[in-house]
Amino acid sequence: MRSIWKGAISFGLVSIPVRVYGATENHSVSFRQVHAADGGRIRYRKVCEIEDEEVPSEEITKAFEAADGTTVPLTDEDLSSLPLPTARTIEILAFVPADTIDPLQLDRSYYLGADGSGAAKPYVLLREALNRSEKVAVAKLALRGRETLGMLRVVDDALVMHTMLWPDEIRSSAGVAPDTEVGVRDVELDLADTLMDALGELDQESLHDEYREAVESLVAAKLEGVEPAEEGARPPAGGKVIDLMAALEKSVSAAREGRGEEGGGETAGEGAKKTRPSAKKTPAKKTGGGGAGGAARKTAGKGTGAAKKAGSSAKESGGEKRATAKKAAAPKKKSTRAG
Repeated sequence: MRSIWKGAISFGLVSIPVRVYGATENHSVSFRQVHAADGGRIRYRKVCEIEDEEVPSEEITKAFEAADGTTVPLTDEDLSSLPLPTARTIEILAFVPADTIDPLQLDRSYYLGADGSGAAKPYVLLREALNRSEKVAVAKLALRGRETLGMLRVVDDALVMHTMLWPDEIRSSAGVAPDTEVGVRDVELDLADTLMDALGELDQESLHDEYREAVESLVAAKLEGVEPAEEGARPPAGGKVIDLMAALEKSVSAAREGRGEEGGGETAGEGAKKTRPSAKKTPAKKTGGGGAGGAARKTAGKGTGAAKKAGSSAKESGGEKRATAKKAAAPKKKSTRAG
């Protein structure tokens, strides 16, 4: 791999020379724009709006546009001379538990490699300190023309850095969630739990980009001058869920059949009862009116159970009386034996 940045990790008074390598690569499909009439490539030229002429790359420089629209040219020398302590340094600010970092802040991923034999010892020291503390390091650095935050952690035996967005770059989630009050029943949560279990664990090796594969097959067919394969049946488009319970049950059955499990026909409701048998025994919350409501429901439940028990006893008593009356009213059979 070719390094894209060279500097040092500042760990207190310890300096660790490192090289930064890209940890990911993009395999997505890219397209070219062409003229539909003759297939000629459509290209973009950089033209000066004052001279109305194309400008070569060596004559193009950076400029900052002020609020009033005025542009201030800035050279590479201007930017490199900025008094930034993080210009060539990954300055560790603190060590925090990994779950305190919101994944929304994570941006790009990079490998950090030790630069030179003298960097091996401090590199391993930082790696083992992170492993033993079970924490991640939050750092600040200047990379790709801007200062950014970074999170350092250990992957296998290597240090990995994830650049992070600044807190003010994360948008608020206000207005995203439904603004209407929605009630979810325990049985629906039971079915959702059953579906989650039925889907099983994720097999990373089985994941692949089906869109890219389909485009590559289409291009290969066109190059060979053959008709592309017919499109398979598409799954029904998502729409309004009329019966959530039925949809959950069908999803559970389909997930079990897809995994080749026996008993895939077992209803999700039965599976949910097995999965969470104690759901009905969950104590009511004590906040707000939940406790009073829970007690009322519990009392009502007892009353309902007593009523059912009394009704059942009454039915049994009535049944016994009817059986006795029927026996008494039945005529005695005449004996057919000869006297």
